[in-house]
Amino acid sequence: MKRAAGILLAVSSLPSKYGIGCFDRAAYDFVDKLALAGQTYWQILPLGPTGYGPSADSPYQSYSAFAGNPYFISLDDLIEEGVLTKKECDAMDFGTDPETVDFEKLNRNRRVLLRRAYERSDITKNPDYCRFVEENHWWLADYALFMALKDHFDQQSWQQWPEDIRLRWSNALDYYRKELYFDIEFWQFMQYHFFRQWEKLKAYANEKGIRIIGDIPIYVSPDSADIWSKPELFQLEEDRTPGAVAGCPPDDFCADGQLWGNPLYRWDYHRSTDYHWWITRLWASFRLYDVIRIDHFRGLDEYFSIPYGSETAIGGHWEKGPGMELIDKIFTHLPGKQLIAEDLGYMTPSVRQLVKDSGIPNMKVLQFAFDAQDVGGINDHLPHNYGNNCVVYTGTHDNETLAGWIGTRSKKELAYIRTYLSDQTTPDEKLHERLIDLAMMSCADTCIIPVQDYLGLGNTCRMNQPATVGKNWKWRMKKGALTAKVQKEILARTMRYGRMNWESCKKETI
Repeated sequence: MKRAAGILLAVSSLPSKYGIGCFDRAAYDFVDKLALAGQTYWQILPLGPTGYGPSADSPYQSYSAFAGNPYFISLDDLIEEGVLTKKECDAMDFGTDPETVDFEKLNRNRRVLLRRAYERSDITKNPDYCRFVEENHWWLADYALFMALKDHFDQQSWQQWPEDIRLRWSNALDYYRKELYFDIEFWQFMQYHFFRQWEKLKAYANEKGIRIIGDIPIYVSPDSADIWSKPELFQLEEDRTPGAVAGCPPDDFCADGQLWGNPLYRWDYHRSTDYHWWITRLWASFRLYDVIRIDHFRGLDEYFSIPYGSETAIGGHWEKGPGMELIDKIFTHLPGKQLIAEDLGYMTPSVRQLVKDSGIPNMKVLQFAFDAQDVGGINDHLPHNYGNNCVVYTGTHDNETLAGWIGTRSKKELAYIRTYLSDQTTPDEKLHERLIDLAMMSCADTCIIPVQDYLGLGNTCRMNQPATVGKNWKWRMKKGALTAKVQKEILARTMRYGRMNWESCKKETI
């Protein structure tokens, strides 16, 4: 990866109309702003369909590893097609705060509009739709049936469905495919529009010289079409309950560790198939993204196995993952594709070796750099310890905002930061700007800054706080927040530190 810069902003955080960021004019405007600011990358969060309820809104707990989130479908596009009206979209209640996603209202009311659009569309006469269904049948058929069944059984997890369909008996599959025919077609219709709109937006970004960094969770959600339709891929018992689940041990985020609850992979089975499902998953993801960040990359070296039914992660243990065997298969089948290794958290010598052997750029996070307990500047996240082959962030979606983080530092930690920066004069409320400079001037090939940090926003604008529920994934950027002044500052930094994307940056002044 050449020396470049980008901005991290979830699609859901765009200042779109109708309750959530989506593939509408706001997305195209953001791409234009990235190009004008000399950026190379737009990093987003996973695009998969999310669930319902305070613990299910996470893009890292998706109903499918292959499907897209219907929330991101632009209603304006459906209005232009004539299957919705502006009046009925404007009449729907999506919440009163434009800087927050109200998932409960979004789920209830956007679904009504999307169903209405489906019922007004004569999709059987649309050759593009028919082609899409045929080309994507290998994953779309199971996903659409899964979602129709979720509706049929009042959103219950598939583990609570009747035995015949939970275990996918052939007679039950035949029955529900006929019984839920139009519901299945609705979910296929949603995917058709998602992919059509996203491919158009991505093509626009690429034409502007902006590349998309996507993010895929290493695990799939326990309540997903993937596990229901392909149980042999996972560590499940005969009744389809997990034998063990994923998480991570106690760390700075959570004293009890994190109990994610995702079923673990049956790596011996994957090996016997030459890792076909994993290669297919990444191939499909590269249709959506130009670069893929693999979340929790260290799980490919060792993964934390927690007995199913545990209340915390404390009783878990480490087991070996596929390591370079899988990485080699990926490079063999997907040559030239670019990955980023999310290798944060507790690092062991074997994880470090896997990152080194793979050659995949790993992550550095400035918020992890300034531990006042460290002696002699040996922390891997301090810029003087970087090599070129890495991606530096001021923070990730799991961190505090940079301004918020500075506001929660102790006097000792702030003194350490100032000493490292050789800066005793910048006010605390401006110190985040110096840390952005520090990331941008580092020798890391790539620098990604969350948009909240460029805007100097506090922790009320934080995207996620791990091990908590009910308050995450809701933040949205205020319309007009990314002003011409802010864009000029981003452009100046990008130029100053040799990260300009000259192909994308127009010559006219912002």
